[in-house]
Amino acid sequence: MSQLLQLSMPWWEFVLRAVVVYGVLLAMIRLSGKRTMGQFTAFDMLLIVLLGNAVQNALLGEDSSIAGGLLLAATLITLNWLVGFFASRSQKVERLLEGEPVVLARNGHVFRDVLKRELVSRDDFAKAMREAGCSDVNHVHLALLETNGHITILTRDSEKNAAG
Repeated sequence: MSQLLQLSMPWWEFVLRAVVVYGVLLAMIRLSGKRTMGQFTAFDMLLIVLLGNAVQNALLGEDSSIAGGLLLAATLITLNWLVGFFASRSQKVERLLEGEPVVLARNGHVFRDVLKRELVSRDDFAKAMREAGCSDVNHVHLALLETNGHITILTRDSEKNAAG
């Protein structure tokens, strides 16, 4: 029973491992692009499960104690809270972590090279237009890929209504 709470390495090594793994995964996810984060498919669920399994040993090492697992969980939750805290108080940190919206279309012209770079399919763009009630690309005033991966479509009609 005492082995359940006995750590196999110093407590600070758990924290250090969690900080390193969290930082590297955050950077990798950030580099994977906005659209990846905005779409949550069966493939994304599989990726999350596999990522968790892949980094398990990097986090725990040889430890299998309850205390080690709880210490790691507390460290990861704290890191996540700190990232949110700093991002909410600093535009530089928020921009670094979340990026900025990307213009996909303006005044009826779709930037196909931007769609490709941001991994937005034509079907995804067409779906966003339908959701905005826009049946023709010529009615698009502005289309943005938001930092959360969603596509916002502002139509010329919505601009007129906002101005008037």
